[in-house]
Amino acid sequence: MKKTIFVSSFSESYINRTFIMDIDAIHKALANPVRRQILHWLKSPEEYFAGQEHPLDFGVCAGMIDKRSGLSQSTISAHLATLQAAELITPRRVGQWVFFKRNETTIQAFLDSIHGDL
Repeated sequence: MKKTIFVSSFSESYINRTFIMDIDAIHKALANPVRRQILHWLKSPEEYFAGQEHPLDFGVCAGMIDKRSGLSQSTISAHLATLQAAELITPRRVGQWVFFKRNETTIQAFLDSIHGDL
């Protein structure tokens, strides 16, 4: 189910924009404990990925997530794709690497939606 949410975001001034969130895709993404663990790690990357060669401002390299999880690259790639499809994480390509960060706007909108609906 897609839900339209009105989100205020701050830049130089407050700007209201429409935000469409796929609630079912988010629930599906959060149904898996590995994906929840990845989101947890990405919440505090300095704690879990301090050894990363590139600045954590870029996000966390997919390879570092592979290493931390102990799962295969293809398995983690599938989990990251599901999180990305639900817009819970955002990718950033730098050269040959892809870095991931949590999408705090989507996460907060989802939490607000759940709080309001239940």
